[in-house]
Amino acid sequence: MTSDLGQTPSQTVGPFFGYALPFAGGPQLVAPSRADAVVLHGVVLDGDGLPVPDALLELWQADADGALVQRAGSRARELGRFTGFGRSAVDVDGHYEFATVLPGAVAPSTTGWALITVFARGLLHHLFTRAYFLDADAALPADPLLDRVDPARRETLIARADGPGSYRFDIRLQGEGETVFLEYADRA
Repeated sequence: MTSDLGQTPSQTVGPFFGYALPFAGGPQLVAPSRADAVVLHGVVLDGDGLPVPDALLELWQADADGALVQRAGSRARELGRFTGFGRSAVDVDGHYEFATVLPGAVAPSTTGWALITVFARGLLHHLFTRAYFLDADAALPADPLLDRVDPARRETLIARADGPGSYRFDIRLQGEGETVFLEYADRA
């Protein structure tokens, strides 16, 4: 007698069985040597400000022209082809890094952003946030989502330039300076 019992639900996100989660070239949406490549990097921190050493991040974004890759196999890595998707496991110090391009706006009256999904121990569900790329002294852009965020918390959605072709975006999971996380109404 056999019966399909289904998958046992988890109580939190992870721990992960690592087969195929990190994959070759996962953090590289573009080749780092590409002329318009930028680095998005940062640290995932817990509520005490300590690094989370076992988080996994996924990044989804438009290309420099604001076009979203929406075809079968779009996550496959091929030399020179922008995929719009990357996956990076953090190191023991909670640091992550992606090689990508500055995303273009996907609609009029918006600015370019990257969607970041956070998977980490202790989370009941994965978390969603956005990173808006700004030069060091630039003012916040006009954007419908940013305009709805409490002005005191908007800075947690900003990846600031910290060198030529480099943007830092730290993710704080809770506590003072907690990153703004998004919830989608149609999420099950």
